[in-house]
Amino acid sequence: MSSGNDSDDWDIVTDLLVVGSGGGGLCAALTAQANGIQALVVEKTPQIGGSTAMSGGVLWLPDNPVSRAAGVPDSREDARRYFDAVVGDEGPATSKVRREAFLDAVEPMVEFLRGAGVPFRHCEGYSDYYDDRPGGKARGRSLETDLFDTATLGPWESRLRITDDMPPIPAYTADVSALSVAPRTAKSLRTVAAIAGRFAAATLRGRRLRGSGVALQGYLLRALIDADIPVWTNSPMSDLTTENGQVTGAVVERNGRRLRVRARRGVLLAAGGFARNEAMRQKYGRQPASAAWTSANPGDSGEVIETAIQHGAAVDLMDEAWWIPSSILPNGRPVFAVYERSKPYAFMVDGNGERYCNEAASYMEVGRKMYERHADGFTAVPSWWITDSRNRARYLWGTTPGGITPREWLTSGYVKRADSIEELARLCGIDPARLRATTDRFNAGAVRGEDPDFHKGERTYDRYYGDPAVHPNPCLGPVEKGPFYAFTLYPGDVGTSGGVLTDEHARVLRDDGEPVAGLYATGNGTASLVGRHYPGAGASIGVSFAFGWIAARHAAGSSAGGTSTQSHLPIGADTGE
Repeated sequence: MSSGNDSDDWDIVTDLLVVGSGGGGLCAALTAQANGIQALVVEKTPQIGGSTAMSGGVLWLPDNPVSRAAGVPDSREDARRYFDAVVGDEGPATSKVRREAFLDAVEPMVEFLRGAGVPFRHCEGYSDYYDDRPGGKARGRSLETDLFDTATLGPWESRLRITDDMPPIPAYTADVSALSVAPRTAKSLRTVAAIAGRFAAATLRGRRLRGSGVALQGYLLRALIDADIPVWTNSPMSDLTTENGQVTGAVVERNGRRLRVRARRGVLLAAGGFARNEAMRQKYGRQPASAAWTSANPGDSGEVIETAIQHGAAVDLMDEAWWIPSSILPNGRPVFAVYERSKPYAFMVDGNGERYCNEAASYMEVGRKMYERHADGFTAVPSWWITDSRNRARYLWGTTPGGITPREWLTSGYVKRADSIEELARLCGIDPARLRATTDRFNAGAVRGEDPDFHKGERTYDRYYGDPAVHPNPCLGPVEKGPFYAFTLYPGDVGTSGGVLTDEHARVLRDDGEPVAGLYATGNGTASLVGRHYPGAGASIGVSFAFGWIAARHAAGSSAGGTSTQSHLPIGADTGE
C-alpha cells in the first residue's frame, strides 16, 4: 500500500468509490450525486447488477409509503414489534440503533428512488414470512418495480446481468404463484393469458420486457446512465489505500493497468459475500457445505471481505447465508425450491426417513433446519423430497412443467422413481419401514388438511405458493398415488449473509467498535441487520439499499474533503473491455 494526496500519485480522483454493482451499490451512487458529491462504481465482472439482478428483485421495507398507499396498515411500532419477534438480538449487527437507522431510511429512500425514475409497486399478498407473529403483515411489506424494457439501455443492455436460465417472461411477483399451479385454476389461466399478451405486445413494439431483479437493476442502471455516473466493468479492486489509519481510496485493475483511485469521501464496499469461495466456506461456514450448491452471482467470491479484514475490519455471522433448499441438476447447476415446497402431495425427510420441519416455511428457515437437524446427529444434508404422482404431474419443479420428467433425470439419478414407498426408500438408502411410518402419519393428517407435527399451511405465507384448488389446506395432500419420486435437496443459498460489522451510518467497525475511517459497507458482505432470520421477501435487498443510501448521505456530510475534480472516463466511454 502507498499513500498520497490529490496532486501527486493518484490516477483517478472521485468522492465516493463504490466497489460492486449490486442494488445497494447502485443506490448509493445515485444518492451520492443527489447529495452533491461524485461517485464511481467499479465492478469486477463483465456484467452489472450483482446477485440482485439474479433475484426476485423485491425489497422488504416496513412502513413504506407505497404499501401504505395500497391500503396496508403499518407503523413504526408494528415494525419494531415484528423485528423483536422474528430477528431478536443476534449481537451488534442487529442492534436497535442500526434497526432504527434502517427504519428511518425507508420512506425518504423510497421517495428518492421514485424521483430518480424507479417505479415501485406493492407486492400484494406476498406475506411477511412470519405473519402470525406480533407486527407481522399478511398482505406483506415488499415492493417490486414495474416491468423494465432492457432495450432502453442501448449498448449497456449487454452488460446488465441477465441469467441464461431465466426466460424473458414479463411477469410480476404475484404472477409466479399463479404460474406454479397453471392450469389448475381460473386465476392461473388468466395469468398465463395476461403474460402472453404482454409478451406479444412488447415483441410487436420491439420492447424486451423483464421483471424481477433484472427490472430493478435495469431501472437503477438507466438512472446512472442518465445522470452520467461512471460504472466500470471488468475492474476488480485489489486493495485499499490508507494514510494515517484512514482509508483514502483503492487500487483498481482496469484494462491491464493498476489504477490508484482517490476517494475523498470514502470507499463503499458493496461487492457481496463469499458464496463461491470454497476455502472461505470451509473456514467460516456451516458444514457440510459446497460452493457448488450456491445460486449467487459468479463474482461472489469474498476477496473484498478478506481485504477489509486485513485493514482492521471486524466480522460477524460468518457462518450464515441466505439458505434456500436446492437440488443439483445433472449438468451441475443448482435449482432452488421455493414454490415447490408449499405444494400438496409431498414432504421432506432426513436420511432416517423422518420429517423434521414445516416444509412450506421460508427458504432460510428450512435451510437452517436442515443444518440444525444434521448437527443433532441425523443425516439431513442432504435431505429427500418425497412426492407422489399427482404432485409430479401437476406442479412445476424449477422451470420444468408438471408431467414432464426428463429421461436424463432418471438415468443420472437426479430423481428416483418407484412404484411403492418401500421401494423408493430402498433406492434412497432409507429404512423402508421408517419411511412408510412417516408417510402414514403424514397422510393421516393431510387428508384432513392438518399437520399436527409441524403446522404446514397454517400461516398466510405457507399458503402463498400452495394450490388453491386443494381443500381444506392448499399445502397438504396425502402421498399415496404411485409412482413415487424422490429428489435430493441440499442447503443451497443465494449468497452468504455474514461479513464486516457496520454501524448505523454503514461505517465499517474494528474489533474495538471504532469505525475504520473512510470505509463503508452494505449488502451481503456485511453482518446482516436481520441476523439469522429472514423476515420477508426481499429483506436482504431492502437492507442493502437502505444502508447504501445511508452510507452515501453520511459520506456527503463528512469532513473528508471538498468537491473532487474527477479525471475518469465518462460513463458512455466505458467499453467494458
